[in-house]
Amino acid sequence: MSVRVRTAIGAVFGATLLAALPGCGGGTSTGGGGDGHPKTLTYWASNQGASLEDDKAKLTPELQAFEKQTGIKVKLEVVPWTDLLNRILGAASSGQGPDVLNIGNTWSASLQTTGALLPFDDKNFAKVGGRDRFQDSALASTGAPGKAPTAVPLYSLAYGLYYNKKLFADAGITKPPATWDELVQDGKRLTGGGHYGLAVEGGNVSENIHHAFVFAKQHGADFFDAAGKPTFTSQGAVDGVKQYVDFIARDKIAAPGNAEYAQNESVADFANGKAAMLLWQAAGANLQKHGMKPDQYGVAPVPVQSGTPGPGNNIDTMVAGINIAVFKNSGNLDGALKFVQFMTGDAEQKKLNGEYGSIPPVKTASQDPAFNTPELTVLRNAIATSAAPLPQVPKESQFEELVGGAVKDLLADAAAGRPVTTQSVQARLAKAQQQMQ
Repeated sequence: MSVRVRTAIGAVFGATLLAALPGCGGGTSTGGGGDGHPKTLTYWASNQGASLEDDKAKLTPELQAFEKQTGIKVKLEVVPWTDLLNRILGAASSGQGPDVLNIGNTWSASLQTTGALLPFDDKNFAKVGGRDRFQDSALASTGAPGKAPTAVPLYSLAYGLYYNKKLFADAGITKPPATWDELVQDGKRLTGGGHYGLAVEGGNVSENIHHAFVFAKQHGADFFDAAGKPTFTSQGAVDGVKQYVDFIARDKIAAPGNAEYAQNESVADFANGKAAMLLWQAAGANLQKHGMKPDQYGVAPVPVQSGTPGPGNNIDTMVAGINIAVFKNSGNLDGALKFVQFMTGDAEQKKLNGEYGSIPPVKTASQDPAFNTPELTVLRNAIATSAAPLPQVPKESQFEELVGGAVKDLLADAAAGRPVTTQSVQARLAKAQQQMQ
């Protein structure tokens, strides 16, 4: 999901899902029709840049180029991540939505169940250039296995460990940590003198679920079984969540105030030297906007329990990114598919992913030398060798909210000095699992 994915998933999801009426109403295309004149498309873009205005500045010239090529005008609305999912669910319920929209890739299976999004079967994939153009890892987060995807990949992201070179040198640390034990040891050496070893975004539900997922995978656990039933209280899931919360609770290498961070504050802390390390998705462009130069930080793979990242228990990132979808009730499906083809074409993939600091999920575009920077090389290798998609189950969105919220509460306990134990972690996850059922 995003250069930052920000979910605000309300309890309305279940009711909205049940109320979804994909056969009613129509999209928001206007003008044109049977007289042959193209219709205007409405596009809901996610907030990828430093601000909504930043996104508008980046996207408007590209939409104008599309209009020049096709004669189809695109009406742009950049939707904050805090609003996007509920806006989409409302559109699914009413049958009145945009023609084209961005979605966090982890939502794909959940939104698939609404029936509101156009399936990308072989016929529709052919209209946007074909399935084979996209990286397999990115396609893994486009919907439930065995079903036609409800979206196609637009921007790919992965987590990396960002570290402040000067603070590391000042502490006599010569290389970034490869394991969590090493990270905690380094973090303690780096804590003090006005800065902490690590910055976390504890008030952000999405960040919490991403890290909970990776830590659980590294402990040999999944949050759902093969039948799609939640297994939130498995030993591996409990151990993984506790290990993450302990950065504040036990290890004290992250500031207690980080438990409230929800709007990129941890990125700002890292850029301003208040934290020596940061776990983030493609942070480079964001760091540079905060005044940090590329030669001031390094990027390494996210640590693992032992050894080095790789398949199996050494997964070190979720498959992050943004997908682009078409609202099935669009009054101009042909135009909408042309727009998806344009946005996933090599030229736009290189330009927009370059602007946002992400990686093209389109194979040929990702081979451009512009994406061979030290940062993106680490992230691209992670996507190719040590990434796993979040569970592609119908209730994935609720999973994000409930388990991510449980981690948020646990981090708040840690920040307040309340004990965080294996039992308290298990109890929070048990409550989340009960709410899922």
